[in-house]
Amino acid sequence: MKRLIAAFLATVALASPAAAAPACPADTSSAAYLCRAVDAADHQRFAEAADNFDKAAAEAKAGEPQTQRLLAAAGNMWIAAGQPGKAALALDRALTGTGLQAEQRGLALLDRARAAEAQNDIKGARRFFTQAAPTLDRDPFAWYFSAALAVREGDLATARTSIGRALSLAPTMPEALFEAGHIANEEGDSVGARDYWTRAIAADPDGKIAASAKAALTALGPAVSLAPAAPSR
Repeated sequence: MKRLIAAFLATVALASPAAAAPACPADTSSAAYLCRAVDAADHQRFAEAADNFDKAAAEAKAGEPQTQRLLAAAGNMWIAAGQPGKAALALDRALTGTGLQAEQRGLALLDRARAAEAQNDIKGARRFFTQAAPTLDRDPFAWYFSAALAVREGDLATARTSIGRALSLAPTMPEALFEAGHIANEEGDSVGARDYWTRAIAADPDGKIAASAKAALTALGPAVSLAPAAPSR
């Protein structure tokens, strides 16, 4: 998620004088709201960042490509804030214009898929992901999301293919390793699941993924030794 946030922040002209200033302007211009949005995002105040991106878009000149980029950034921040309904509204507005092109549009579509999945609209999530995929073919997070979504769809074949693509692009990505373990376990491969979860812990030893992987290993139980028993004397 951090990479997605950084990608969206890079789309909204952060090199502007307002954003570079040590303190944001107190007025209600688009530049002032943008400055406050970036500051809030930098300090992980995601709801505040989203609200200010929304306000920056409202104050921007109608029809400018920047407006769609600001709305896409707002949607990204609403997802980070755990408010997928607001994210969906902002992203739908962002995607109606032509301000987002190529990877920027792909990222917005991926976020729209994430918002749909968070609202339990699984079919909608797959539809938006399918639209995003052509421009995000080299994005490991996109394929990790596709794998996790496929698990919810009950489509383990797609889950296996998608997580394989994610790991081919980012072999040490903790989220992908953890999901690969989950998929292996769903398929009855406890040995593979144990291997993936152990690697996930090594990739993120102090993070939330490691904690989840440790809990999964505990639930899996001790490894079964395949060594032959010692001969009796």
